[in-house]
Amino acid sequence: MKKIISKIVVGTLVVGSIGFVQAQKIDAKAKKILDDITANYNSKKNSYFKFAFGSGMNGAVSKTEPGIYYSAGNKYKLKIMETEQIFDGNKIYNINTEDMEVTVAKPNANSTMFSPINYLTTYRKDYNVVYGGKKAVDGVNADLIKLTPVKANGLKYIYLYVDSAKKQMLKLEQYGNNKDISVIAIKEYKENQQLDPNMFVFDKAKFKNYLVTEL
Repeated sequence: MKKIISKIVVGTLVVGSIGFVQAQKIDAKAKKILDDITANYNSKKNSYFKFAFGSGMNGAVSKTEPGIYYSAGNKYKLKIMETEQIFDGNKIYNINTEDMEVTVAKPNANSTMFSPINYLTTYRKDYNVVYGGKKAVDGVNADLIKLTPVKANGLKYIYLYVDSAKKQMLKLEQYGNNKDISVIAIKEYKENQQLDPNMFVFDKAKFKNYLVTEL
């Protein structure tokens, strides 16, 4: 489980070898839904949600852990299990309390930072997008959208389940080429809260006994 969490949370969905690249295809209905949701999130001063992170193999989730996520603009803070990640708009700080380690890095073109709503922006250039109809998610008649990578990136496909009426993400299912699965199910959503001004600041004084590695 720790290995899977690191793969997702550390934000390193590294692009593999690039094979044949096909012309990108984006379904018009799916694009409209994703664009509306993106505009809704971008219109908020900040967003917060609790979520359940599930993982497993062969399409079956075998373990689920709770997590919380805060975002404001391009900054965010994520907590799940013994790991916390902060992106202050410049650097990503991965904090592992179990191992007492902090890894600091700048995002680059070959990595995708973790965000439950990350695909709302990356789909525009990295994925073929198809509308998959309606499917019930926790009592909501959700729209299903399937994303398939345009070029090799370690993923087979991604399913996004969205509440089009509220213009919010409900669930994300990520299927890897190695048959692993990661699921993020959003349980509680809040917006435009009064956040701590230091919410997205990494305070070195709190981690002076940690091993800090800057990449």
